[in-house]
Amino acid sequence: MARSKGPRFSLGKVLLRIFGFFFVSILCGVLITGFLAPMVAFTSSTVGSSVGFYNSLPSQLEVESPSLSSTVVSADGQHIATFYAENRVKVPLDQMSPFIRKAIVAIEDSRFYQHTGVDAQGIMRALTSNLTQGTRQGASTLTQQYVTNVLNESRLSEGRKEEVVLSGQKTIGDKLREIKLALELEKRFTKEQILEGYLNIVFFNRNAYGIEAASRYFFSTTAKDLTLPQAALLAGLVNGPSIYDPTANPESAFNRRNLVLDRMLEQVMITQAEHDAAVASPVELKITPSLQGCAGATIATYFCDYVSHLILNNEAYGPTVEDRERLLYRGGLTITTTLDSRLQAVAQTQVDASAGENPDKWGAALTSVEPGTGKILAMAQNTVFVPTPGKFDTQLNFNVDAKDENGLDLNGAGGFQPGSTMKPFIFAEWLNQGKSPTAMVDASRRVYPVGFPWRSSCGKVLGGYSTAQKAQNLGADDDLQNNDEGYYRSMPINYGLYNSINTATFATAAQLDFCGIQRMVDAVGLHSGLDNAPINMHQIGNLLGSIGVAPLVLASAYATFAHDGTYCKPMAITEITDAQGRRYDAQTPECRSAVKPEVARGVNAVLQDVLKVGSGVYIEPKVQSRVPVAAKTGTSNNNGATWIAGYTTRISTASFFGDTTAGQQRAGQNVTINGKFYRSLDGYMIAGPQWANFMMEATALYPSGAFAAPAPPPSAPPSATATPR
Repeated sequence: MARSKGPRFSLGKVLLRIFGFFFVSILCGVLITGFLAPMVAFTSSTVGSSVGFYNSLPSQLEVESPSLSSTVVSADGQHIATFYAENRVKVPLDQMSPFIRKAIVAIEDSRFYQHTGVDAQGIMRALTSNLTQGTRQGASTLTQQYVTNVLNESRLSEGRKEEVVLSGQKTIGDKLREIKLALELEKRFTKEQILEGYLNIVFFNRNAYGIEAASRYFFSTTAKDLTLPQAALLAGLVNGPSIYDPTANPESAFNRRNLVLDRMLEQVMITQAEHDAAVASPVELKITPSLQGCAGATIATYFCDYVSHLILNNEAYGPTVEDRERLLYRGGLTITTTLDSRLQAVAQTQVDASAGENPDKWGAALTSVEPGTGKILAMAQNTVFVPTPGKFDTQLNFNVDAKDENGLDLNGAGGFQPGSTMKPFIFAEWLNQGKSPTAMVDASRRVYPVGFPWRSSCGKVLGGYSTAQKAQNLGADDDLQNNDEGYYRSMPINYGLYNSINTATFATAAQLDFCGIQRMVDAVGLHSGLDNAPINMHQIGNLLGSIGVAPLVLASAYATFAHDGTYCKPMAITEITDAQGRRYDAQTPECRSAVKPEVARGVNAVLQDVLKVGSGVYIEPKVQSRVPVAAKTGTSNNNGATWIAGYTTRISTASFFGDTTAGQQRAGQNVTINGKFYRSLDGYMIAGPQWANFMMEATALYPSGAFAAPAPPPSAPPSATATPR
């Protein structure tokens, strides 16, 4: 006698499966009772208690939008980055290919359009087979699967990850709850709404939740444009995303796809010809990974990081950091920023070119803002966010402060010594006191000893840098230095400014009240890049920019002069909405009158001469030949930080080049950068052309006119061109 090829069971297993069959029968009785007649009384106490348990289960399911990706875009609509806990893009059913709608029904729930949420026939067939024959058939309808996904999404959104229930972990109670909710769900929603919800929520891959994200990830297409073979493959995935992953298990994925196609043919959803052509086609993937957050930004990586910190630090988006993270990563936000993608591209090109291959890791950064609004138009630096072989990588943003005004982290480098870019603010206070821009000062004086009678009407004690005191611990020279000999003489104040003469700046400050200088510096928003603290101008060394300032802060301060004395706090976000159209608080211009208009105009008049006859005269290209532009160069004492900050009436830009390593102690002396040797780096050498090349293109996009004329100054002696500083 031939042996049976069927499975052999022990008597115990047979009895167990017989018992299971009767249990299934009882269970189905409960389901049918709940489905058809919940009030029927059962004589069995077991069934009676089961009915009581069933009736006690909740029947309402809060069907909220699943976790959705948030997108950051530029002001002109260009994609910057996507944030997600689950990479998902919600689309309506009519934006999904008919093939995927049919395929998912064919393989997951062929009676979807006949049942009312629970398929009693399917449950009886599957459980009987599982318990009596040892198979593993599923019986959940699409509606039941949707219920499970919605419940799990709710748990995840509320931070209750440990409560997520997977299919193999469900208890009888979980299953009964799922069934009751499915029955009620079908009373509230149409089949089309349920199918749409399911296809938008279901898991396909750790990189793709929902059909739109899956289409983009696996095939670089949209859900609307899925072909029949593509739709069949994706439909087959949901039953076992790891088992049927076409990248890891191509043969299993291929066979599963063809099974879906067979089911579609059996259910008369496709023709024989369509089936045969699809089965014969190879699996052709076009993987498009979706990188998370700013690490995957398409442009403006560090600006993206700044924007994310603005949201995560602001209680307007949630009372706790966890709440704000949940909103950003799951809330389906569209975050519209101030960035101009055209300017960003130009800025990135310039900072990348400044140091070339850059084996010594010199830093280049550039930020532009719009005068009169504070909108950040561009923010770039010459590094990569994600470690990459052969590249200068860092996650620190060179353009912004280390912390915000509340002491919360901004991931910034903490600023760099601004050097002589501080001088216009001392000059502004000179004009603010009604003094002439062409008044003569004694720039020959190089000694300001301890006890020099600096003025301070607000009672603050002056200290710090005082020359000729032989105090090495202060790091001061024995006497005040200019960059070049020949300028230790009397000169007009404006001449001293546009030629960046240190002794002229000290001589100017010697005639001013330092409390007025402090008010001027505070009014234009200047502060320490490390801790957001005010720059103490009563520390004499700060006249020459010894406290680190971030490029964004400096650009915003100079924008005050560009807009007739109006200071505007930098802003990066103009609008935030979610998938339901709900609006969240965004930034609006925060501007104030900081400098008298006549003072701003006087500063503008002098700073225009910086590029014509002063410390920026050698900067190429000549932006001033195209449009009226004002600027000031700056260099730290050891030449390790070099700058130019300049502006038109439409755009203000701070350009930095120098040492960005921890401590910022590296001197910019006797160095070779981009194939060129520099005895001493200076603001006009690298930061200057970086700024000028950017502004040449920026001024074409943001055309501007002449600055308002200041009151006529007293006649001044002829000026001479100094060696740049």
